[in-house]
Amino acid sequence: MLVQHILAGKNSKDIETIQPDTCISDAAAMLAKYRIGALVVSVTGTDVKGIVSERDIVRILGTRGPDCLKETVSSIMTSKLVTATVIDTAEMVLNTMTMGRFRHMPVMEGDKMIGLISLGDVVSARLHEVSHEKEALEGMIAGF
Repeated sequence: MLVQHILAGKNSKDIETIQPDTCISDAAAMLAKYRIGALVVSVTGTDVKGIVSERDIVRILGTRGPDCLKETVSSIMTSKLVTATVIDTAEMVLNTMTMGRFRHMPVMEGDKMIGLISLGDVVSARLHEVSHEKEALEGMIAGF
């Protein structure tokens, strides 16, 4: 399965972005409001400056306390990102996310972000793919 198939199967095509100069408390509020695990840090909505996740916020809160919530997301975002393209395979993306210990990956077309996939999206797609393979094999064995 390719990343383009994962994107096509997502319920929401929306990518929630946040400006680099937004305070961390506002990022936390957006994560809670949209019930998501990460925001893409972007100036235009299609460029990618970084990602700020729930983990990033929890880590900084745990080490520096609540005063850090006044700082900007650019101070805690992950800026060295690994990205995917629509022709990458789900297996390749799953391995990359697992090895890198991150849960969200922007999908790029050149310099433009066209989607965002999560570890959950990829696992769900792989499970769906394996289920279809199982059904096909059972059908062949049963003679259908």
